[in-house]
Amino acid sequence: MATAAATQGPAAPRPPDGVAALPVRNRGLLTVGVMLATIMQILDTTIANVALPHMQTALGATADTITWVLTSYIVATAIAIPITGWLSDRVGSRNLFLASIAGFILASALCGIATSLPEMVAFRILQGVSAAFMNPLSQTVMLDINPPERQAKAMSIWGMGIMIGPILGPVIGGWLTENYDWRWVFYVNLPVGVLCFGVLWWLLPSRPIRRRSFDLFGFSLLAVGIAALQLLLDRGQGEDWFQSGEIWLEAGVAGIALWMFGVHLFTGRNPMFDRSMWKNRNLVTAIGFMLVIGVVMMATMALLPPMLQNLFGYPVMDTGLLLMPRGIGVLLTMAVAAQLGQRGVDPRWLVGIGLALAAYSLWDMTRWTLEMGSTPFIISGFIQGLGMGLVFMPLNAMAFATLPPQFRTEGSSLMNLSRNIGASIGISLVTTVLARSMQTSHADLAANVTAERMGSIDASMLQVLGATGDSALAMLNAEVTRQAAMIAYLNDFKAMMIVTALSVPLVVLLKKPKGPIENDPAAAGH
Repeated sequence: MATAAATQGPAAPRPPDGVAALPVRNRGLLTVGVMLATIMQILDTTIANVALPHMQTALGATADTITWVLTSYIVATAIAIPITGWLSDRVGSRNLFLASIAGFILASALCGIATSLPEMVAFRILQGVSAAFMNPLSQTVMLDINPPERQAKAMSIWGMGIMIGPILGPVIGGWLTENYDWRWVFYVNLPVGVLCFGVLWWLLPSRPIRRRSFDLFGFSLLAVGIAALQLLLDRGQGEDWFQSGEIWLEAGVAGIALWMFGVHLFTGRNPMFDRSMWKNRNLVTAIGFMLVIGVVMMATMALLPPMLQNLFGYPVMDTGLLLMPRGIGVLLTMAVAAQLGQRGVDPRWLVGIGLALAAYSLWDMTRWTLEMGSTPFIISGFIQGLGMGLVFMPLNAMAFATLPPQFRTEGSSLMNLSRNIGASIGISLVTTVLARSMQTSHADLAANVTAERMGSIDASMLQVLGATGDSALAMLNAEVTRQAAMIAYLNDFKAMMIVTALSVPLVVLLKKPKGPIENDPAAAGH
């Protein structure tokens, strides 16, 4: 069991080739424990979604307030992520990782026994804070316990967990809710969490402790700005956006707080993030790409389940299975990207091709119809998975290839924060476009349902038929609504395709590491 020693000054020199920064007794078993913790945390971002209707009844909540079960988790995670680097340096990465897993287990158990909405929200906040530290720390551990020549493969393994988690979440959540009870979407974390805690307690080493001051002013500005932005994005559609005073207030608070944080970051004496990090072109560009990945990955995953269930009539389990090919595509291209990186292929080409594939898959989705079978869902999802897998691993490798090792945890936390904010923005925007496009399309379609255009319909006969005529009109309106919803989904896919395609040229901003990523000394972050 490793102990942390307090250190000051510059980071230690790069270890010799074939030697990890933090050698461990059993790297394989520790990798399993770290990845289980990562997948467990990622699953919780989506596993509770399908159980919301059941929670609403049990907790006595309304359709509007039950969404706080999701919002509270997202906001708490977003606020806590930025302080991961400081806490890791202050208390030790090992201690923080173990504490976050223990807190996550406790919060999951409390969520499972919650009897009211306020209790559930409070416990989800605790769960979100605990979860915030797990992703950046797990990525740092995977880099630290592997020698330079194995780091790209380690990032591909870590990325698989990150990308597959949101896909498996609805499947597992739906199965547990249908066959057991909604509370099991939280109880399922307990045995997995205890196993992870045991493995990490036994094997996890710690980075040296670095005593540094905490930028309370900067953190306060960032926390207020992120919380206001998350609330704005979550509640905007329900409050009719800027027709509401609440949304104006949240937008003003977010804009002022984040602006002040930016000024403080580049002019303050001891800012929250070291200013030298922002001179790293690869890291800054990767943070921007993570916004796009968050939008495309999470917004698509937010749109597809309700579309498959409500418009195409697939049950929850079948919906989850139709989304699985996306995960298979991610697995395949992450493995391929690691091999190509070892052979010296320019990782910028991989990122560009991956984004192009993702854009193509979204274009293909704009051609979907209500009469098609399941094959187009499988093909488009698989291609999109191939694209996302090609983007994720090389992007992470390039971001950390030129980043000094003492900034790994902070860099990872910034990239995770960027992905989370991108997901929030993406989900909010596609939800808004969906709702408004449905209204517009419904009005346009209904305007063409007239006696002149539909000669087989006799309005006078519908009046004579009474209740039967009303039922026929209701069926006609339901079909118009269904067609309008499909048009709205296609408009969303088109918007995401444009965003993804426009991000492809930004690949030129990335700096190619010298030589194969795995064999370059810079790959270790030195």
